Amino acid sequence: MKMQPPQETSAPQDNSPPQSPTSPEPAGPASPGPSTGRLVGVDLARALAVFGMYVVHIGPPLSATDGVAGWVRYMADGHSSVLFATLAGFSVMLIAGRREPKTGLAGRQARARIAIRAVVLLALGTAMAMEYGGVIILGFYGVYFLLALPLVRLGARTLAIIALSLALVTPQPAFALNSLLTESVQRSINTYDPLHRLSEVGVLDLLFTGFYPTITWIAFVIAGMALARLDLSATAIQWRLAALGAALTVTAYGMSLLLAGKDALRSTAEDGPSSGGSGSMPLESGSFDARPTSSLLTAGPHSGTTFDIIGSVGVAILVIVGATVAMDRLQRLRRLATPVIAVGTMSLTAYVGHFLVQSTLSIPTGTSSQQSWVPLLLFVLGAIVFAATWSRFFRRGPLEYLLNAATKPAKHIR
Repeated sequence: MKMQPPQETSAPQDNSPPQSPTSPEPAGPASPGPSTGRLVGVDLARALAVFGMYVVHIGPPLSATDGVAGWVRYMADGHSSVLFATLAGFSVMLIAGRREPKTGLAGRQARARIAIRAVVLLALGTAMAMEYGGVIILGFYGVYFLLALPLVRLGARTLAIIALSLALVTPQPAFALNSLLTESVQRSINTYDPLHRLSEVGVLDLLFTGFYPTITWIAFVIAGMALARLDLSATAIQWRLAALGAALTVTAYGMSLLLAGKDALRSTAEDGPSSGGSGSMPLESGSFDARPTSSLLTAGPHSGTTFDIIGSVGVAILVIVGATVAMDRLQRLRRLATPVIAVGTMSLTAYVGHFLVQSTLSIPTGTSSQQSWVPLLLFVLGAIVFAATWSRFFRRGPLEYLLNAATKPAKHIR
């Protein structure tokens, strides 16, 4: 199975020329010296994010689980999509220049590739939302990418400060906006929104009221951009990031529990109706509509509060660093994980594919009617087998190849 060097990535994964994850040879890092384990670890983290989305969309609902299964289901709620968004920021920087930003002609072409990918993802997300509703994250990705463009030349510290500032500030105006955007106001605005007429996911949803609203979720993307600026294979940085991730997680969730009580971390994913469509999933709204002001102190998955954002970033950092360390230092595990890593190298295909297969087979999705874990396990196994087999013959996944081809015109930028 082959892996890619960091020059080109797609959302939600990179799709540049491959490099074997079991090979000790370097994969062309932006700066000499570090091993490729950091990239293999990122691909493993992508695979975990994909499987987390499978858990939410195909597995039993949280209310039907307990024990270890309940913990897995709870961690997948929100955290898997946050990990996806954080890795999207990482992918942006792999295109724009990971350790050092590309400048001049290379920089302009890189920004053009990011912009093209953003438009393609927005179009693909809109098309899929026509069938599956607002649970599709790809359209939101397109908006994230466009808003990230002005930041691609910033350093890790500046990006981290911006991400933290957004986490502290944006939930409050998001709460206020969702209070002002009553159903009648939204209906009036959506009347003139062609995106909403197409898919029921319009500009308001993408920016403020959707499942992954840009106003609060852009912080995850910028945090991922900051991570990409660091040498994740350096032991000292790994320790610091592990400590940071743990501190963010414990502080955010601990403070929320102290301020909001025992239900502060409760998942709200099953509190409302599903989004509609034949492939609809449980509600995972990041908006504050019809919530009391005290909800700003909670930190449950998809609550969109400061505590939720900071705690979820902490979890994402721990997953990325943990995957990186495991792939860097445990060579036997790295070989065993090769088929799973393959899923991470074509995570866009794996993400879109599970919706299409689910619809084709009419498999129940994360509703009260779904009580068995068997469909989920079959989807995970199917994704692993497909990705491992495909990667033996092709350098990129099917959708990764098409997305890469769509960005070819960027080379004509002067």
